[in-house]
Amino acid sequence: MAKPILPPTRGKPWPEADPRVDALVNDVIGRVADKWTMLILEELAGHEHLRFTQVGRLVPGISQKMLTQTLRQMERDGLVDRTVHPVIPPRVDYRLTDLGTSLAAAFCGVWQWAEANLGRIESARGAFDGRATP
Repeated sequence: MAKPILPPTRGKPWPEADPRVDALVNDVIGRVADKWTMLILEELAGHEHLRFTQVGRLVPGISQKMLTQTLRQMERDGLVDRTVHPVIPPRVDYRLTDLGTSLAAAFCGVWQWAEANLGRIESARGAFDGRATP
């Protein structure tokens, strides 16, 4: 079992973690850390709902197959709702669920952190690359 990044407070020992929570965290991080899921999550967070083709246009470089697989997995995890409208041609809309919205809000901090630390990271990379041997 991996220990949390944050240390215990006031000398208290590490709390026993529920192994189901550990498994869920590992599973969700593995899935959400996937670039397609993050990009789709970001686009859906900025819109009330999007059609399948709109999501595909807003996420550059994603194939139709990968878009389908990622949206299906997000639906399975309860992050998106999929609505099929009975029209010709078929119209399918996707929107974030409350669960997906809360996840998007949690990962918003990552973008804020990246924006705040962009210069420091670029500087560190430049320094590293400057001293690295070929």
